[in-house]
Amino acid sequence: MKYYNTENVLPEELITMIQNYIDGGYIYIPKKQETHKAWGENSGTKSYLTKRNKAIFRRYQSGVPTVQLAKENYLSKSSIRRIISQEKRGC
Repeated sequence: MKYYNTENVLPEELITMIQNYIDGGYIYIPKKQETHKAWGENSGTKSYLTKRNKAIFRRYQSGVPTVQLAKENYLSKSSIRRIISQEKRGC
C-alpha cells in the first residue's frame, strides 16, 4: 500500500470535505472492484501452488505413499491428504 499526501493529489475542496470526517488522521481508500486482483496473482504464488498440488496428485496416483510425498514437499501428511482430496474433487 502506498501513501500519498492529499495536498499533492486531491483538490482542496475534497480535502476540506474529508477533514469534516477525519481531521489529521489516516484513511484507507480501497481499490475499485474491477482492478482488485485475487490472492497470489501478482506474486505468482497461486500459480505455483496449483502446479505443485497437481504434481503431488499425479505422484500419488502413480503409487507414491503420502508419507514420502510429505517428506519430498516439506509438508505434513494432513496437508498432503487435503491436497489429494481437493484434486480428486477438481477444486
